[in-house]
This record gives sequence, C-alpha cells and structure tokens, in this order.
Amino acid sequence: MNKKGILVVVSGFAGSGKGTLMKKLMTDYDDYALSVSATTRLPRPGEVDGREYFFKTVEEFKKMIAEEEFIEYAQYVSNYYGTPKKYVKEQLNEGKDVILEIEIQGALQIKEKFPEALLLFVTPPSAEILKNRLIGRGTEEASVIQKRLERAREEAEGIEKYDYFVINDELDRCALQMHQIIQSEHDRTFRNKEFINQIRRELESFSKGE
Repeated sequence: MNKKGILVVVSGFAGSGKGTLMKKLMTDYDDYALSVSATTRLPRPGEVDGREYFFKTVEEFKKMIAEEEFIEYAQYVSNYYGTPKKYVKEQLNEGKDVILEIEIQGALQIKEKFPEALLLFVTPPSAEILKNRLIGRGTEEASVIQKRLERAREEAEGIEKYDYFVINDELDRCALQMHQIIQSEHDRTFRNKEFINQIRRELESFSKGE
C-alpha cells in the first residue's frame, strides 16, 4: 500500500514555541518536510533566506499573488505571509508529510481548499507564560508585543476549528505527541479509500469463485 503524504498545518500564538517544536520534530523523525513560507517581514538575527523564510519585498510578494503562486497567503501584524504551491505538491507526491507553520487565517484557507488537511494548534500552558516568552525574546518593542497579545486573544476564538491542540510545556513530550497524532492520521479510513476498495474487489472475486 502506497503511503500518501498528509498536509499538516501547525498554528499557534506568537511565542508558543511552535518554531522550536517544528525543528525538534524534523530532527527526531524522518518522512517530514517543513514547508518554507514567503514573508515580507525583515529577517531576525540568525535567519537565512530560503531556510526559515523566503524574504520578499511587498512588490515581489504581490507579484507572486497575481501569478497565483501561493496555496494561501495572509497579512499578519503589517506583514504578508504565504505558502508557495510548488514545493508542497512535490513533497506530498513523494509520500512526505508536509508541515506548514502558518497563522490561523491561512490555516482556515487551506482547510477550505484541502479538507483532508490536518490542523494542529500549539499553545503554551498559560497566557502568563506566553507573555513572558514574548518579552524574553528581546527582539521586539513593547508596542509590537502588545499587538501580538491582542492578536493572540483574537486567535484564541478560533482554536475549536482545529483538529487537535497541543500544549507546549515540555519540548520532547510535545514533539512526541505531535508525531503520534500525525502518524495515527495515516490510518484514518478516508485516507485509505484505495486500499479499502482493493480489499472489497478481491473479496467480491472470491465470492464469485474466482
């Protein structure tokens, strides 16, 4: 039975640790491909174009929109983010589970276009821990942090639209839990219709004495 890749969409509040969690998942387990998004935000220290993100100007990003190069795109805290189509489709066809780390607006766009996609939401153990993580980054001004907290309040209203939520309290445990959820999804009946129909055809032929 050929294993088909699953489109896995991971969202979470800014400061939830979802980026670190994705890196842990990629390090510990095979058969995952992490999709690289395009963005118009400026690179943070240590980030490399083509690794964390494809960093684009607003003009470049809008050109990609016009040429329909994105699976989804959205604007978040004054910047654009989008998921390029080509890489995702190539990896799924090779049997890789493709992980998209995107915000809730883009995630719901993908669920509408790809109902079979698996949506996971990452949250810290408490809002207080979230606030402390954002402050502890030391990369953003207080006004930006406040915007992120306001955005988190809005995002919290949509958590029920996800298939699962994962509390990121301990990295190793959380990565294992996420891996187990994704692997279990491969055994869902709607993902194995071809195999099920093959069994049915074989049983039908046996009933006819073939």
